[in-house]
Amino acid sequence: MALHSPRRHDLAGLPSHHTDPIRHPEDAPSAVRTKRAFTLLALTVLVPGSAQLVAGSRRLGRRALMVTLSVWAVAAVVLVVGLTNRGAVLTIFTHPVISFVLIVLLLALALGWAILFLNTLRLIRVPLLARRMRALLVVALVAAMVATSGSLAYAAYLIGVGRGAIGTIFSGGPAISPVDGRYNFMVMGGDAGADRVGRRPDSLSIISVDAATGRTALISIPRNLQNAQFSEGSPMRKIYPDGYNCGDECLINAINTEVNEKYRDLYPGVDDPGAQATLEAASGTLGITVQAYVVVDMAGFQQLIDAMGGIRIKAGGWVPISGASVDNSGTHEPPIGWIAPGEQKLDGFHALWYGRSREFASDYDRIARQQCIQQAMINQLNPATLLSKFQDIAGAGTKVVESNISADQLGSFVDLALKGKSQPTSRLVIGPPDFDASFPTYPDFDAIHAKVADVIKSATGSSSDSPSPKATGAGGPAGLGAPGPLPAALASSVSSGVPAGPYNDIGPDGVKVTAQRLDYLFRTGQNELLDEIMAGNGECTPL
Repeated sequence: MALHSPRRHDLAGLPSHHTDPIRHPEDAPSAVRTKRAFTLLALTVLVPGSAQLVAGSRRLGRRALMVTLSVWAVAAVVLVVGLTNRGAVLTIFTHPVISFVLIVLLLALALGWAILFLNTLRLIRVPLLARRMRALLVVALVAAMVATSGSLAYAAYLIGVGRGAIGTIFSGGPAISPVDGRYNFMVMGGDAGADRVGRRPDSLSIISVDAATGRTALISIPRNLQNAQFSEGSPMRKIYPDGYNCGDECLINAINTEVNEKYRDLYPGVDDPGAQATLEAASGTLGITVQAYVVVDMAGFQQLIDAMGGIRIKAGGWVPISGASVDNSGTHEPPIGWIAPGEQKLDGFHALWYGRSREFASDYDRIARQQCIQQAMINQLNPATLLSKFQDIAGAGTKVVESNISADQLGSFVDLALKGKSQPTSRLVIGPPDFDASFPTYPDFDAIHAKVADVIKSATGSSSDSPSPKATGAGGPAGLGAPGPLPAALASSVSSGVPAGPYNDIGPDGVKVTAQRLDYLFRTGQNELLDEIMAGNGECTPL
């Protein structure tokens, strides 16, 4: 007679496996099956792999749980490092190689998590649930899978979009080192309109950033500066040893086009010789070493503003949207519209015109308006806007911006920008109000060097260990840092809630100023009155 091992029973006389509803739900009450199903789903959401460990393949569960714990450990390390070295964490997302590895890992985790959800669905054994609970459970599982695995996949997609934009905009060249404790970047607003040969900068600024604290100085160079000095070692110094001095045509904004047309062979291996030569002219003129450049194509600028959803400013005076050019003297057809004083939300088209409009304004008014737009973009590009419109912003950026900044260093520079955003910005304009209006034609480079040294000194260290700098530029804030003190006229208008400008809504002739009134004055040639009404239209505050 064959011997059989006795079958284990519980105290009620049932086989022992019937007392384990997690692994054997078939004999469990309906309420227990429902609770089991949603418990396994919650375990897969909160601790991927734990559902398999308690109700399915323990081997799969242990492997998945090991991955889960490893990811948590890495995330904890990244969090700790981020608290002490934010630039290192930002580099994960901006470095071309590291970001690619991150994309692969995120996609692998997303796929693995999705597989665990499907395996959990099998373990739940949906047919054992009450009929009314089946659809609810499936909907909850799909929602959980989209929220978790789908989010990882979408994050990988966004990093991929950003990686592509970074690769298009920034170079793969060598890293740069700070000079005298600072990074100096040239930002050039390039105008490559259909009526122009080459690209001539309408705006030229140097952003000087303290390499330790991010404290920023913004130095604006007028486009009509003459006799610009090329730095020592510049190939163009051999062509113009005494400065860029061929007459009225040799303005600093003409260097870009001239070098790209005539002297490209002096810059072998350089992607944009014109921008590099302009950088060298800015270095020699200001008496500092400018290490890198960023070129913003003003013709495509409006795409970036539109991608952000517009920008908000407080305009200080009426700004015309010019009509077509009549001739080369600067005469235009009547304006096709006007940007009014006061609080405005500008789309790309109007923001572009607000920064570029020349009629009834000086170059320094334009510099101030451009600075105001730059600061508005920085202030309003918050994480919510960036995440919700990231693809559009990144796509527009590839059409608008080019730079010779190394992509490998981008993370550390973003970190510096974040540090500087909470600190005041020092400003200097190489022209009014910091110099006489004729100064750009007959520049005194010793005086320029002295003022540049002073403004950089005021932006050295952090705001807690040095006195707050006095704002020295015309118009509104700009650059990477927080706004400095406003001009008195603008500060009073902001505090009173009244639009800035010398006459507000009443003109010097006592008549209310409206767009229709301005159109009439333009058609009837009353330019002196228009000049008075629009005096100071460079006043602007980003909101």
